[in-house]
Amino acid sequence: MAEEEKYPASAISSWSGFVYQGKVALYHCLKLIQGGDLDFELQLDSTEDFAIYKNKSLISAHQVKAKVGVYRSTYTDALNKCGAISGDRTKGTDRYFHISVKINDLSDYHHTNNEVVKFYDYGNKKHCGLDEIEPLTKPLIKSIYKEHHNKDCSENNLQLNYYYLSEKISSKAIEIHHLIQNGEFSEAEAAYSNTISAQEIFKDITEHDPYSDVEHFAIELRSNLNAYLEYFLEQALPGMTEIQYERAQNLFAHVQSLNPSELDILCQMIKPSENFSKVQQIDIERYSDLVSDLHANPILEGLPHYIDKDVKFYLPTAITLLNQREQDRCPDHLRKQLTENESLLRVLYEYNNLIARNAISSFNVDTKITESDEEPSDRRDDRITKGFEVSVLTMKDAENKLNA
Repeated sequence: MAEEEKYPASAISSWSGFVYQGKVALYHCLKLIQGGDLDFELQLDSTEDFAIYKNKSLISAHQVKAKVGVYRSTYTDALNKCGAISGDRTKGTDRYFHISVKINDLSDYHHTNNEVVKFYDYGNKKHCGLDEIEPLTKPLIKSIYKEHHNKDCSENNLQLNYYYLSEKISSKAIEIHHLIQNGEFSEAEAAYSNTISAQEIFKDITEHDPYSDVEHFAIELRSNLNAYLEYFLEQALPGMTEIQYERAQNLFAHVQSLNPSELDILCQMIKPSENFSKVQQIDIERYSDLVSDLHANPILEGLPHYIDKDVKFYLPTAITLLNQREQDRCPDHLRKQLTENESLLRVLYEYNNLIARNAISSFNVDTKITESDEEPSDRRDDRITKGFEVSVLTMKDAENKLNA
């Protein structure tokens, strides 16, 4: 077997590229802005993985490949496609190839049509890993901010602005991808009507104050959640089926679309039996594994959930009970959280079947919900207390109900 054939199939490069292209696109745009160019448009997922336009003319086309292999031969088809004259990629268009790992030959690729594809230069090297792009990007944000304001950007402000810009580009890529997939836009329409301007990015850095934005904690929360999803799903890809991969990618895209209040509830629902302060790495791993492994497709509307034939709602969770003692304590922990978190209680009143990542057996938890009239009142008889039951199910029991 040839050395390059040992690398896993397309799912790894597809997932990594999906995550990687937005980060690389942001880095390239910031390099242009730092160089004084504020008159371009960033276009994603149409002409190429990303492209730079000016006055509706293509300036540069960028193809992004992550974790494909360390041999140049692995990239031959992609390099050939990048060098082709097609659509807006006319003769003389600048063409760049972005890779996340060092390969054995980094010389320019010369197409048979005489077009040249250059491996993108990240300072003193021509590759940049997914874990290396953030440390390269933040100094650019800091530099642009300082040049405009004549003062340094605080580390917290820098972090939140990086989250904000990364999310803006990732969300736009997902939006365009779905518009094209659903037939709402052709690739050509998406190239011109869903771009991000250099001025937008510049103003986000110089004028947007994340601390005055009521959603800034949600930005950080989403970024942390996505970072964990990126890492763990990337690690899990070699053993994933195509169905599991599609569920994982859809979950990633859905998290990007959630509004702050939905995101806050989702993070609480990942581990409803514990007090939520910050999403934990191991719980994200367990939650994403459950969604990928469960033999049923989640409904990605609001909180990811499932519905059985009797129209009962089920929520995936990271609840992990490895022995009987942990399982015996879980009902008390869950009741405690329900007494302290009214929004959690109301969610579970509707979605009262929880799927555990691991449990010894399925069990029920008796609890209560207190509802009040819309008009505020201190009268006790205006508050109605209803008993209801929360079920915690093993994956196997949940699958039996969902697939009945």
